[in-house]
Amino acid sequence: MPLTRHRPARWSWRTLLPWAVAVIPLLGGLAVMNWQTGREMRSASQATALEVSRHIETILDSLAAAADQLLPKAGQPCSDVQLALRIEVTRNPFVRSTNLFDHNTLYCSSLYGDFDEPVHTRDYTDGKLWLMDGNTVTPGQALLVYRASQGSRGAITTVDGRHLLSALRLIGKDVQLQVQVGDHWMGSEGRVHNGTPPIADSAPVTVSSSRYPFSVHAGYAAGKAGELFLARYPAMLGLLLMLGALAGAACRWQIRRANSPRAELDRALQAGEFLPYFQPVVRQGDYRWAGVEVLMRWRHPREGLVRPDLFIPYAEHSGQIVAMTRALMLNTAQALAPHAALLEDGFHVGINITADHCRSLGLLDDCRTFLQHFAPGRVVLTLELTERKLIEPTPITLELFEKLHDIGVMIALDDFGTGQSSLNYLRQFKVDYLKIDQSFVAMIGGDALSQHILDSIIELSGKLALGIVAEGVETAVQRDYLARYKVDFQQGYLFARPMPLDELLLALAARPGSARLPHTAPPEIMRG
Repeated sequence: MPLTRHRPARWSWRTLLPWAVAVIPLLGGLAVMNWQTGREMRSASQATALEVSRHIETILDSLAAAADQLLPKAGQPCSDVQLALRIEVTRNPFVRSTNLFDHNTLYCSSLYGDFDEPVHTRDYTDGKLWLMDGNTVTPGQALLVYRASQGSRGAITTVDGRHLLSALRLIGKDVQLQVQVGDHWMGSEGRVHNGTPPIADSAPVTVSSSRYPFSVHAGYAAGKAGELFLARYPAMLGLLLMLGALAGAACRWQIRRANSPRAELDRALQAGEFLPYFQPVVRQGDYRWAGVEVLMRWRHPREGLVRPDLFIPYAEHSGQIVAMTRALMLNTAQALAPHAALLEDGFHVGINITADHCRSLGLLDDCRTFLQHFAPGRVVLTLELTERKLIEPTPITLELFEKLHDIGVMIALDDFGTGQSSLNYLRQFKVDYLKIDQSFVAMIGGDALSQHILDSIIELSGKLALGIVAEGVETAVQRDYLARYKVDFQQGYLFARPMPLDELLLALAARPGSARLPHTAPPEIMRG
């Protein structure tokens, strides 16, 4: 029910939405940063692989140049060309050894001179490159061999694998790198393996040389993306967390604001959900209706009729009661005016006001608007002062009450005897009626002290020449007791409960001299 203190469901959408609003930007930002990190890692892998590839191509250019220089000497006696082989080794820092072969037999080496070893073309990728896992001189140490041939003759140059290893370790410190030549590959640990190199866990890239038959594989190990993410975006991550928290807090505030009692009352006021209910007030003697007290009721679209004790105190506390009362007065006037012929002259219409209504002269305009809906003398408007807020006798308040009396509006003290300011109000303001609180009426025939207080209030009203209204009359004993003490008016469930407009009109029409009521009219409203 609106304005109750029941807590919302623990996992309702109002609870979850702020979390979602806080988390969604964070997740979106993380996704973007993760994508950017991956993109940067792929770009770094690509750039590193290209740089390593170019470095190896530079080494191979030196090997190719030396091989091409020696190729015309292939087939000549080793004693004639051995010096030339050694000159190429000395001249080129990347060349470890040079060799010549004839009829697929290596016959001359810069290291040993005359030599005899078969040369198998199938060992070389595209007949040019061979990544070896060492030889008889340096077993287990990688070598990259370049072969240049012309017919069955040719030259072979080699480079120590440590040059390749330096490129893998120095160029790509944080990147996993492998050089592949045919079915052999080498990683940064320096060993030559057979088969296909493993694919990196993150940002895998393969760059193939367009000049030589080798390729470079690059990528990052598992977990590297997280390390780079935290290393590169700590400020952005903090900003996302802060923005997410602010967005969630703003969403929560907005939801609470949209679902606050103030917002709900404003919505109900705009929707016209506050309706007048009417409780008759009967006069002394014949108990005919002398008027009605207008009570505000809230017909909620989902909850139905809301109890006034759930929203009236909050409306008074928030100051919204002024606008709600203004709408109630206008609604009441517009509802009763077309049926004014059913009302006796001097028919009292009582409306509750609080201290908030007395802080400006706006209430005077509201009362004038109300009375303008009726012929002069047809309706007497009575404002009933409640004591939930103290009414201070400021110049504006005194002027307001004086002008209200000038236009015929009467003032009643509601729930007299229960508040702390009732006697002060009698002294400070011109009051026309006292309304005895129902708590005293309920003690008739019971609590002696409360009954003495009731008798004193009745006696006081007589001495001050004030009219008196007894509220909460529910039994014949109470009615008769009040009649015996000449109480001017009575009001309570004994005579009629608060009723909507259509029931009020039926009851007014059913009075003697008025149009007859339909047979379906409720019996409790036939007293009019």
